Amino acid sequence: MSGGGAAGWLIACIAIGAGLVTQAAACPFCGVVGRSLAERRDTAATTAVGESVGPATRDDAGRLTQPFAVRQAIRGRAAANAAPVAARVAAPVAGTALLFGDAAGWEAVAADESLLAHVAAAPATTVPAADRLAWYAARLEHSDPAIAADAFTEFGLAPFAAVRDAARSFDAEKLTRWIEEPGIDQRRRGFYGLALGIVAAAEPDPIVRARFVATLRRAAEAPGSDLRAGFDGLLAGVVVAEAEAGLDFLAARGLLNGDTRAGDARHALAVLRFAWECLARSVPRDRVAAATARLLANPAVAADAAVDLARYQDWSAIAAVAALWEPLGRDDPLVRRAVAGYLAACPLPAARGQLDRLRAADPAGVRAALEAAVGPR
Repeated sequence: MSGGGAAGWLIACIAIGAGLVTQAAACPFCGVVGRSLAERRDTAATTAVGESVGPATRDDAGRLTQPFAVRQAIRGRAAANAAPVAARVAAPVAGTALLFGDAAGWEAVAADESLLAHVAAAPATTVPAADRLAWYAARLEHSDPAIAADAFTEFGLAPFAAVRDAARSFDAEKLTRWIEEPGIDQRRRGFYGLALGIVAAAEPDPIVRARFVATLRRAAEAPGSDLRAGFDGLLAGVVVAEAEAGLDFLAARGLLNGDTRAGDARHALAVLRFAWECLARSVPRDRVAAATARLLANPAVAADAAVDLARYQDWSAIAAVAALWEPLGRDDPLVRRAVAGYLAACPLPAARGQLDRLRAADPAGVRAALEAAVGPR
């Protein structure tokens, strides 16, 4: 294998090995959200209303199960008043539950009347994603915590394009209030920041748009731990709303510096990956690559930044990447793997020269780093 094909193969290997292959199919800022209730409803053979008729106990596999009487089918067929079914539960259920049954058995989720109605009315998973999200948008931060959680889950599972297409369904004033509310769940706050950025980008009134942007900037500038959840979503909202000026905001806030706090640097890198994958129409990719290259100076994300630049096939940082071999690479094998992978994937003579220089000084180290970068063939 030679030329661009070989470089592409190596880039893919180092990206996969570092766990950096972007999953654009779901919100990158929402964390793990699990399965939505509509998905569980539509993939189950039977979805029904049940009533607990006994205590929860552990089965032979250590799973918590509880007996339920089936009262009414919501989807599929269920014989009402038949013998109770044993369903897996996350915690004991007192009273009414949603039952999901298939060949693998039954699962139960505690439910009241409002949640039962929510699941019965939710759009089918075969409905286009943007149309489904328009229905769920009105249920974000619903007074029933289970419904609010399910609405957030639907957005967390949706591709960015679908969220953007559903922008007209968002209530911008509510998004603003939730972003500014101190007690809001931080993961949701991050998503609301991204959503307000989408709304701002589509807002034709410059005065209104400026107000939305100011809300996002204030939230992103507020002091906090670099480990806070949702911060990357707020930053992404700024970039969505302001495009290139959003990248300038990241730089002005010091988030692309070599001494940026580790967590903040990771948040910034996540936003740059998102911009590369999803915002190419509004944020030039050369600007994204240049911002990523600045993070090569940050020890917390230097290896990840080098891998991202290789994925982007941005070869303007050859000298900066090679310089990571010492001293950062001396104590971090991930840095050396990223350096060797980047230089080996780059088709330019300057990269081959840098790799030859490193080989001359440390042949065993370069060989080990390359083997680690590409893994078994």
